[in-house]
Amino acid sequence: MNQELTHPEQVPAVKALLFDLGGVLIDIDFGRAFEHWRCLSALPLEGIRAAFRFDDAYEKHERGEIGATEYFAHLINKLQLRDDPEGIAQGWNAIFTGQITETLALVNAARTSLPCYAFSNSNAVHQAAWSRMYPAVVQAFDRIFVSSDIGFRKPERRAFEHIAREINTPPGAILFFDDLVDNVTGARAAGLQAVFVRSPADVRVALAALGCMLPLPTASP
Repeated sequence: MNQELTHPEQVPAVKALLFDLGGVLIDIDFGRAFEHWRCLSALPLEGIRAAFRFDDAYEKHERGEIGATEYFAHLINKLQLRDDPEGIAQGWNAIFTGQITETLALVNAARTSLPCYAFSNSNAVHQAAWSRMYPAVVQAFDRIFVSSDIGFRKPERRAFEHIAREINTPPGAILFFDDLVDNVTGARAAGLQAVFVRSPADVRVALAALGCMLPLPTASP
């Protein structure tokens, strides 16, 4: 008797890699901003933590729909800060704590085999800061897409569709790396392949599966 053979859907070959920056290539700690703002606020430190939100104004700032002046005015009101634009900006940029060296080495190695792009939910003030602080990260990519430049942010479907068009690569042939589950889910909904990054080891495993020639793992202290 003939039996019909069924085959699992074939996964498209990866033609491009797309990396998040914050949490994947650059360490971030918003607590450093709260510590800095404590001397500018009428609230105690825990009050600042409780009042800060990744709210509608935050998202508009990341899409470039409002600028730093308007967003900082929002923070002044929410966090009861003194009107000190320079001090607020210093706290805003204090969140960056260092580049993730092991992941950066993996990106540089993978770039010899595949084009590498980055996509960051960011704003103009932060973009200027991390571009200045981490030039090696910026130079590791063929192109960096920033939400405040393109007008879309993760996990919006149109953000991923925009990048796929810009790099002339079908969504299914892009492998995306991010440390936030919502962004990974959004990428997959837009048709991308995606990896949830908890550590550089997750990046290494995914790149090794593609056959990329990678540097030896960093030894644990």
